[in-house]
Amino acid sequence: MYLEIITPDKKVYAGEVESAKFPGANGSFEVLDLHAPLISTLEKGSIRITTNMGQEFFTVDGGVVEVLNNKIIVLAESVIE
Repeated sequence: MYLEIITPDKKVYAGEVESAKFPGANGSFEVLDLHAPLISTLEKGSIRITTNMGQEFFTVDGGVVEVLNNKIIVLAESVIE
């Protein structure tokens, strides 16, 4: 799957991932390969991505995630580094 994490001022991450876990407004959820289409709001929390190189974490301050055609786009209010 292809994942992009974007804030209003920059692209924080772009690349292939095996899975991604998000802090959804109604609880955390994980997206795997060939996931069904989905749009969800995000709460403040940690996004965990798993690639063939291991795991990475990004802390977001809310936002929206869209999953469509094996592509994930995260529009985050901000990413706390």
